[in-house]
Amino acid sequence: MEIVFTVLILLLAVSLSGVGVRLLPFKVPLPLVQIALGALLAWPALGLHVTFDPELFMLLFIPPLLFADGWRIPKREFFMQRRAILMLALGLVFMTVLAVGYFIHALVPVISLPIAFALAAVLSPTDAVALSGIAGKDRIPAQLMHILEGEALMNDASGLVALKFAIAAALTGVFSLRDASLSFVIIALGGLATGAAVSWIFSVISVRVSAFSGEGDPAPGVIMTLLIPFASYLFAEHAGWSGILAAVAAGMMMNHTSVSHAGPVAARMRANSTWAMIEFIFNGMVFILLGLQFPHILGSALLEAHETSNALVGVLLGYVAAVTLALYALRFVWVWLLRWFASRNAVKHGVSNAVPGLRTVAVTTVAGVRGAITLAGVLSLPVVLSNGTALPGRNVAIFIASGVILVSLLIAVVALPLLLRGWRHSGQDPHAAEERLARTQSAQAAIRAIEDVHDTVAAELDEAASAYATEVTARVMDLYRRRLATLTDEKEPAEVARRAEALERQMKLAAIRAERATLLSLRSTQQINDETLNKLMRETDLAETALTSRGRFKA
Repeated sequence: MEIVFTVLILLLAVSLSGVGVRLLPFKVPLPLVQIALGALLAWPALGLHVTFDPELFMLLFIPPLLFADGWRIPKREFFMQRRAILMLALGLVFMTVLAVGYFIHALVPVISLPIAFALAAVLSPTDAVALSGIAGKDRIPAQLMHILEGEALMNDASGLVALKFAIAAALTGVFSLRDASLSFVIIALGGLATGAAVSWIFSVISVRVSAFSGEGDPAPGVIMTLLIPFASYLFAEHAGWSGILAAVAAGMMMNHTSVSHAGPVAARMRANSTWAMIEFIFNGMVFILLGLQFPHILGSALLEAHETSNALVGVLLGYVAAVTLALYALRFVWVWLLRWFASRNAVKHGVSNAVPGLRTVAVTTVAGVRGAITLAGVLSLPVVLSNGTALPGRNVAIFIASGVILVSLLIAVVALPLLLRGWRHSGQDPHAAEERLARTQSAQAAIRAIEDVHDTVAAELDEAASAYATEVTARVMDLYRRRLATLTDEKEPAEVARRAEALERQMKLAAIRAERATLLSLRSTQQINDETLNKLMRETDLAETALTSRGRFKA
């Protein structure tokens, strides 16, 4: 029963964090609130202690979150920024392992070189979820945010693969760069292929099942979707490949399979709402678990050091500060060099003033916050060596990693708003033009389809029925003609059409809300039952969602 109560308490904490962040009189990033809640729950008087099992954590939380990130990330932008993403996700990770690894070994001699490399490897992955929670929606320019999300999506795998080789070197004392490089390629390609294959197989099965079941209950298909990241992760790990890359590849493959576009509308809506809830719960629990571990890891180490000598406390804090500074310095230099080389290449192609922007480099540097992957990785360090002796420096490595996570989050909370203040974006939404094009062409296609249906239907009707069909056709077609009028480049007609559409939307929203109030009144007086209410309320909710979504579009 204890584990049941623990899970319920964690779920309650996630819910309270979502409500509490809106009730606070000042703006605080949600991840920071959740970490604080976790630290509060770790208070000894509450008696709540959650043992952080890295293997269980990696299996339970990481695959669905990476799958959802891979599913959501814009594939076109990911491909367009592939060079920058790979240079950060691969190049910076391995540079961090080498440079920061040697630095940690020199700074803390008790940590052997392989363990220093392992610590640097777990410190290299960044956390895009924490970043978006800290920076806020649409505060970071879209192009830069795509790069940061792509980096966070890919560097989890590269960092953990580097960790695997570092631990093997620490346990065996043997390391071969050639063998490690070849193994990395095999592990990465195997994971990517496994994830893509599992996602494709699911899409084939789902289409066949949908063909038999028709517009039935979409729940079985949604449940199968929930199993994809876990299946991808487990199959890849069982084969010795990267389970993380398998989960990422499965998510990215979802947009290229028919399951994302075919099938009942109800199934897609149910899947989207289910995954939105899963992301919120799992992300919240990840940060609350982080908060639960920090008092035990940081507090215990500092108290133990304080009992030895006050100077030792300063030394431990100095380790955290020095490693954090080394990580930020290396990231700043690496990003600046990448932008410098990109600017030099742009100059060769005739682009003037293509110099690396200091603010962009600074934002990219500060945006490299560390998160749960780092803690899970460092806690997976073996307790003993192959000869049975304790792994030297393990506790110090865990303390440094935990301290860097906390410091990087605090730095981002303070520095990002300052760096982003007054940063003017390019003005218009970069996707506004293509959204306008899509809306225009889809409306034109709808008008042509209505005409085809009218021609087919009217051919089989008598004169009176044909006239009625023409009237209905004109009424339906008028909706799309007015929509096209709002998208025209001529300013005055478009403004008139937009005002008319806004008035119509206002009236429709008032009508829908009156419908909803009437339905609730009928249920309260027992004139309709809950089943009828739920069915009709869903229809009104969908209609209002479509209207409000349409209203948010600005031509």
